[in-house]
Amino acid sequence: MNQKELKELIEFLIEKDIADFELERGDVKVRIKRGVEHAVSALSVPHFALHPAPPSAPEITAAPGAPAAAPVESTAAAPAAETGLHTVRSPIVGTFYECPSPGSPPFVKPGDVVEVGQVLCIVEAMKLMNEIEADVAGEIVKKLVANGQPIEYGQELFVIRPRG
Repeated sequence: MNQKELKELIEFLIEKDIADFELERGDVKVRIKRGVEHAVSALSVPHFALHPAPPSAPEITAAPGAPAAAPVESTAAAPAAETGLHTVRSPIVGTFYECPSPGSPPFVKPGDVVEVGQVLCIVEAMKLMNEIEADVAGEIVKKLVANGQPIEYGQELFVIRPRG
């Protein structure tokens, strides 16, 4: 599948207002998921790399032999509407866990004061537990996801009011 075919596919999906599409052709697998953010990802595309599509279409990137995603950041974060709030986003796709083990207290809850590097939660991805740490010191204002919820790359997890 070349770049021209992918561009035509994206234009067709936009025209027909198709939100989720997956295609497997031999050893090439492409998944396109559109929503409010028009995020598109190309997965498991061995032996060649795709270049970004024109600005009018969603962006596609891929690395040989490795999954790639092209997240689209929203320009205005609703939870961070109050001036000066910081949003912690997921660096990976996985399952959100608020505590180290079932029955344990959560790492943090709204109202807690956190330091830079303090563990906020765990995101499980492919049986690996990834600790997500605070990148600013301050007070947890809001937790935006539920325990055990599947999350996407770039999804907002916590809102922190930085110290200062």
